[in-house]
Amino acid sequence: MREKANIIIHGGYVLTMEGPGSGMIPNGAVAIRGDSIVAVGPTPEILKQYSAHRYVDAHDHAVLPGLIDCHIHTSNAIVRGGSQDIAKWMYSGVLPLLSLAETEDLVAGSMLNIIEAVKKGTTTFCDYDFPMLELIKNHIAAGTRVVAAEMINGLPTVTYGVEDTALREFDTARENKKFSDAVRLVEKYHQTYNGRITCMMGPQASDMCSVPLLKEIRSYAEKMNLGIHMHVAQSPRETRQVMQRYGKRPVELLDELGYLDRRLHTAHITETTAAERALLAERGVSMALCTGSIGIIGGEIPPAQDYMALAGRVGLGTDQAPGNNCNNLFNEMKFTSILHKVKNTDPTSFPAWKVLRMATIEAAQCMGMEESVGSLRAGKKADVVLVALDTPAMSPVLAWPVRNIVPNLVYSASGSEVDTVLIDGAFVVENGRMRTIDEDAEIKRANRCAQLLCQRLEATGWEKDMPLAGWTREGYY
Repeated sequence: MREKANIIIHGGYVLTMEGPGSGMIPNGAVAIRGDSIVAVGPTPEILKQYSAHRYVDAHDHAVLPGLIDCHIHTSNAIVRGGSQDIAKWMYSGVLPLLSLAETEDLVAGSMLNIIEAVKKGTTTFCDYDFPMLELIKNHIAAGTRVVAAEMINGLPTVTYGVEDTALREFDTARENKKFSDAVRLVEKYHQTYNGRITCMMGPQASDMCSVPLLKEIRSYAEKMNLGIHMHVAQSPRETRQVMQRYGKRPVELLDELGYLDRRLHTAHITETTAAERALLAERGVSMALCTGSIGIIGGEIPPAQDYMALAGRVGLGTDQAPGNNCNNLFNEMKFTSILHKVKNTDPTSFPAWKVLRMATIEAAQCMGMEESVGSLRAGKKADVVLVALDTPAMSPVLAWPVRNIVPNLVYSASGSEVDTVLIDGAFVVENGRMRTIDEDAEIKRANRCAQLLCQRLEATGWEKDMPLAGWTREGYY
């Protein structure tokens, strides 16, 4: 007698991401019971061993583990495209806009971003943002997996006219409020919704939090056994501010404060020295590589290649929509591979199978989640993505003696080929449409909020100093 499963996905090219490469099983199948995978293997074997309430025919599909975005600020989608092509992307782009965004705007932007990303295969979001006590409700409603962190800082809420060369003062009341919000987030949501919702602590950066606050965050993370999600050495601005205030570089400061261990998940580390990277890797710190964001807003390639050579853990992230413009891990994989090939003048750099792993199993390892997500294996959560291969961009399929499926996923796919997404064994996207959210209504809501935000911006007069506003008036944008 066959064992019972709820769902069997069968007949596809199953990329398990187990082993050193993609773990491909041609004509493979995945059996799901409840929220978990119970078996993965060749279709004839799985169908012989299991029966199911529902069968999903995956012929002409690649079957992948859900993609994992290691670093994303979902609310920033409300000002998508507001920070590219300019020298001071933060102070002349995103911050004046976000200073005027109200909670309703940020929530609308976050939901828009979640819809965009999950429809392109992202199932786990390392959402590092504010106000996370409100934004997390979007993940609950959408059915996505999230590692949520309230982004904690002590900076003023209005940033118009601020110069990043001047030493900034911290607002103790704001620090206390942000820390309190982070604690409330953990107390209310950590390890809830069958473990689909988890939390980390999220100091924004070493130049944006006072030392007493950084110590308090670290102490709470240790007490609650939480990870810490943090921008580290992300820009010359951070190094300059920390040097002015403490006479030392960010990594040195964080080392003195006890931050450098496997608990710490860093974004960017763009401004680290070779010695600092060696120290971070030795201590087990993980890195989120956001190639698209840093490439567009900074014209740089973060030092992921060096970090990986030191056996540092690296996963892909999309960062923020104002300067990256999209939160699409297919785009991130392609961009990451191409830029490193160009950097090295070496077409063998960052091969397709490697960057696919950086968006799946290696991303899971960065977050300490490799026992539950990131690959397709019995016992893991049933986060599964089906990508149609019978499309012009993905055809023809070469199956043997050479196979082009993984290269085409990285270099040809746009993400629009994703037609089915399961999270915790539940269908979140089916036939290319969200099942949990009214996506049309959410797009309209975000556009209404964006229009009101633009009206508030014009009323302030701040736009006169914003390059994108000038180019808009001149007809370039």
